[in-house]
Amino acid sequence: MNRPELLTKDNCQIIFIDHQPQMAFGVQSIDRQVLKNNTVALAKAAKAFNIPTTITTVETESFSGHTYPELLAVFPENPILERTSMNSWDDLKVREALAKNGKKKVIVSGLWTEVCNNGFAFAAMAEGDYEIYMVADASGGTSKEAHDYSMQRMVQAGVVPMTWQQVMLEWQRDWAHRDTYDAVMAIVKEHSGAYGMGVDYAYTMVHKAPERVEHGETLAPKPAN
Repeated sequence: MNRPELLTKDNCQIIFIDHQPQMAFGVQSIDRQVLKNNTVALAKAAKAFNIPTTITTVETESFSGHTYPELLAVFPENPILERTSMNSWDDLKVREALAKNGKKKVIVSGLWTEVCNNGFAFAAMAEGDYEIYMVADASGGTSKEAHDYSMQRMVQAGVVPMTWQQVMLEWQRDWAHRDTYDAVMAIVKEHSGAYGMGVDYAYTMVHKAPERVEHGETLAPKPAN
């Protein structure tokens, strides 16, 4: 049973499952560029808060291809746990990595929702006594129905549904936590769409902060008539 307590940087770990090209090709439940954006944003947030992170892949050389380079770039020091099994729980390396991290709350981002995510969630709950937090917008299924019904099935079994930004802001919790404030704002500006644009606008137009990037000279209007 998941207890009604917030996620913190000290009480959870995260696993990224099969964020590989061939798996992403089959995703139809979410725009694939949005999926990648959300996954990388979640990874950057995990890095900013020092969340223990596991990355696992399936049949890299024979079928699925290499993990998004943008995701790997966030964790250049992390080993990649290769598997043959669709269910990550069926690989001993994955179980050992989760156990070593020592956190019973496991945040999950993976492909596909209805196969790899479902299988891992149910097995980790039943056999490992883990609490599972499924990041719905950093996961994808082969159809909207496949993703949605898989999420519903998991929720009925006790999995907690979340979104990537919800996870990050739950970790941050208080803007007075200055040690992670700048990192969170950087992620928001780059990955949070209209929210990020609003932050840039507020910083530069209201608070008169310098623009985030250097650019060429702004030339004054020069009417043609």
